[in-house]
Amino acid sequence: MARLLIVGPQGSGKGTQGVRIAESFGIPVVSTGDVFRANVAEGTDLGLQVKEIIDAGRLVPDELTSAVVRDRLAQADAAEGFLLDGYPRNLGQVLHLDEFLEGREESLDAVIALVVPRDESIDRLRKRAEEQGRADDTEDVIAHRLSIYESETAPILGVYGTRGVVDEIDGVGSFDDVTARIFAALDARGLSRSV
Repeated sequence: MARLLIVGPQGSGKGTQGVRIAESFGIPVVSTGDVFRANVAEGTDLGLQVKEIIDAGRLVPDELTSAVVRDRLAQADAAEGFLLDGYPRNLGQVLHLDEFLEGREESLDAVIALVVPRDESIDRLRKRAEEQGRADDTEDVIAHRLSIYESETAPILGVYGTRGVVDEIDGVGSFDDVTARIFAALDARGLSRSV
């Protein structure tokens, strides 16, 4: 059983690393974007609320985001653990997650913080935009996203740091090198993989 959170700026490789980690532990990746899309596609009550907000060009409020994640974590495949990606995104969502996990007498086992210099993130995102033909990934948009991460998401590491669950991982290098660093840190915590 492992309850994990992966955090990192855009371009840090957290999506790729999250999938690798989850597969090796036999747990689901719980990504807010994926959960939102699934609820919208299924036409659930939560999905209809999310769709209305997104269609209006607004950000999904913390309360609703937390409700969607709680609903996902209550599903059977997450009973033995999970890897959160993209949630909690700010301090308000940390409080919501704490409340939910405490109600189940659980807590996060580790927070994997991928550390990538800002210039490196911008270079990676610029390359990805060119390769995938994503015109919306301009340098200004990328810089704005990184600023939001730095001001809203990075502070959650301070909270989890006081709990002794943060493992800062150098996110620069090949995917395999970074994965090896993550597994070494999780092994040191006594978290054993199923694969």
